Amino acid sequence: MSKYRMDDGTVVDTEKAQQSWDEATEWDGSNHISKATGSQWNHETLYKSRKGRYYVEHTSQWQGSRPHVEWVSPEEATRWLIAADEPLPADLTQYEAEVCE
Repeated sequence: MSKYRMDDGTVVDTEKAQQSWDEATEWDGSNHISKATGSQWNHETLYKSRKGRYYVEHTSQWQGSRPHVEWVSPEEATRWLIAADEPLPADLTQYEAEVCE
């Protein structure tokens, strides 16, 4: 678990998140490919902060890369969870019809 300083100055601690979701993967016959990134090397984890805001942690297996985080909108969090085949938390169900066709 890690602490990050967001662009707006807020500090988030992944260990203190209310909830987290690991990316979904698909087996391509040789490697597990992230549904979130389309890569076997780059990964994402979605978090819901203690205050109810959503953010994504970006990590990579590439040498020299550094993990980072970014705030995402409720709509983007909804898209992320739907693509990962995860059930939506109650606060995001209102966005499902808006982001799906």
